[in-house]
Formats: sequence, C-alpha cells, structure tokens
Amino acid sequence: MAGFRFHKVAAVAVLLGVGAWVATGEFSSVGSAENEAAAPAAKVDEPVQAALRTVAVIMPPRITHARAIRISGNTEAEKRVTLATRVMGVIESLPVKQGQRVERGGLVMRLDARDKEAAIRMAESVVTQRQAEADAAERLVGGGNAPKLQADQARAALATAQSLLEAAKAELAQYEILAPFNGLIDRVPVQRGSAILAGAEVATLINLDPLLAVGEVSERDLRFLQLGNEADIRLVDGTVVKGTLRYISRDASSATRTFRIEVAIPNEDKSLPAGMTAEITLLADPTESVVLPRSVVTLGSKGDLGIRAVDKDNKVVFFPIDLVDDTPTGLVLAGIPVDARVIVAGQDLVSDGDEVKPVEADAATIQKLIGQATNGT
Repeated sequence: MAGFRFHKVAAVAVLLGVGAWVATGEFSSVGSAENEAAAPAAKVDEPVQAALRTVAVIMPPRITHARAIRISGNTEAEKRVTLATRVMGVIESLPVKQGQRVERGGLVMRLDARDKEAAIRMAESVVTQRQAEADAAERLVGGGNAPKLQADQARAALATAQSLLEAAKAELAQYEILAPFNGLIDRVPVQRGSAILAGAEVATLINLDPLLAVGEVSERDLRFLQLGNEADIRLVDGTVVKGTLRYISRDASSATRTFRIEVAIPNEDKSLPAGMTAEITLLADPTESVVLPRSVVTLGSKGDLGIRAVDKDNKVVFFPIDLVDDTPTGLVLAGIPVDARVIVAGQDLVSDGDEVKPVEADAATIQKLIGQATNGT
C-alpha cells in the first residue's frame, strides 16, 4: 500500500511540473532562445537592397539606308497579242516563223485575195471614168452649155465611185495581218496554203523590251513605294538585273489584300524570257536607321519584336523595331531614338522598368556580335 502511494505521489509531482513549464510559454529549441536573444532585432520598415544587374550597352552609329521590300513574282512580256483573221480564206503568204523578230507594220500573213484585187482595179477604172465625166460637166456648165444640175450629178457619181474604191481597198486590207508593234513572234499555229476561218489564231506576238517583273506587295508596305523607285530582280537561274518601278495598283486583291506592282527591266537583246520565277527587291526612299546584330532583337511584353535600351535614369525601356533591311552584316532597323543605349548583352535577363548597371560593351563583345551578324546567327 505504501508503494502504491509513492507512485501516485510521483505522478502527481510530474504532472504539476509539466503544467508549470507550459505556463511559462517557453517552447523554443535548445540554443535558439540564446541565438534570438543575441541577434539584434531587425527593423520592420527597412527594405532589402538587391544588387543591380549589369548589362552591356552600345550607342550604334546612324546610317542612311534604302528600305528593302522583298516579294516573289515572275517575269511577263510588256505586250502580248494574239493575231487573228477577220475573214476566211486560204493562206497565200506566211513570211514569219516562231522566234522571229518583226517590226511594226511588217507583214505577218496574207490570204489569197485575187478577186479583191480585181475589184479594186475595177473600182479604180470607174473612178477614172467618173472623174472625166465630172470634169466635162464642169466645163459645159462653165460655158453655159449645160445646166448646173448636170455638174452636180457628175460630182455625186464621182463621190460614189471613190467610196466604192475605198471600200474595196478596206476589204482587201482584211486579207492581210500586219504587226501592231515591234516584237517577237512566239507562236505560229498555222501553215502556208491551209484554209482558215474568220477569227482563227494566226500568230502570237510579244514585246520583251522592256521585260516586266510582276508581283504583289502587302498593304503595310504600299506606303513606302513610289513610281520610279529602283528594284533588284534575281531570276531563278541566278541572273541579277535592275529595273524601275513603273506601276502600282490602287485596287487590292479581294482574296489576299495585296497590290500588283510592275517593274520595267531593260531587255534590248531579248535575252531575258517571260514567265520566269523572280525575287523582286524594291528599294524605297532612304531612311535614317542603325545596323544591329540579330541576337540583339528580343520580344516585348506584348509579343512584339524590338530592342531593349537603357534610359538616362539607367532603367530598361523597350523600343519596337521597324525592319528596314536584312543584310549579311546585320539587321537595318528604324524607330530607335538617337540617344538610345542599346543593350547588347543581358537584354533577355531584364524587364521593362528594371534599374540596371550599364557598362560600355568591350571590344571582345562587340567583335563577337559582329561575327554573329556576319554569320547570320
């Protein structure tokens, strides 16, 4: 019984000791209370100062560069016409062949028209006769030997005969086809001696000087173009020629919202053919711009392409770019302020409005950027 009382008393003592410890409110681990007591109390309102990020910047030199607008297209003949007959008949003469050059007014084809030539000779004889009768009537009227009405009738008969002669000549002209302009015979689907119906194709005539490079420009690029702008044309076989912008459509295609343009290319020797695929580079008026490597271009918060720069307060600003040209030495960009310090290293690690520590790019960084631009990376 005494043992039982001892255990009871011990349990009550432990319980009272735990209760007293809990009442003190000291629950920290061993040693932590001393560390907290030793450490000075932090100021609640004092912000933690973060280290500024260092970025490399340059002030690119300003240049004047012609805006380049590149489009795909093809070459076309300046003029193309299908020559056809107006009357039916048999081909008597066909002095041209495919690939032959002809001058304006040159004979392309003549139909057999011997009956028409005979009709002209007859009409000429009638005119000669009516002219003599009119002259005689004039003399008689002048001498008072005939009434004036007789002379009037003679002149009317002469005019009728002359009209018939002109009609016979016009009908004979329909039996001949002449070249309407200087050009090249591209196709001759008929042969001499064959019969042909009215309206049938006789030959295709094209004019290759100047040759046209034709393409479509977007509605965004239309405002940069003017008639007379120069253009570089690279044909699919590697030939590079120069031309002049001579036509800009003012009516967009309803399907693509693009505008047709025509570039005239000198082609005196007719060596450049129509129908070839061509890459057309239109050179607009020069504009002030800078050249920067492609690696400098980054995305803005809205997903647009641009460059990051540092303003006078050493804060990051974003400038959307206007691509003027893409050259082997880098991108030619417009829309960048004159005093902009462009970030060339670290631009992807900062955000708009961040305060940074700008340093001038060293020679090694600049040389690396130049190498990247030259290699097209």
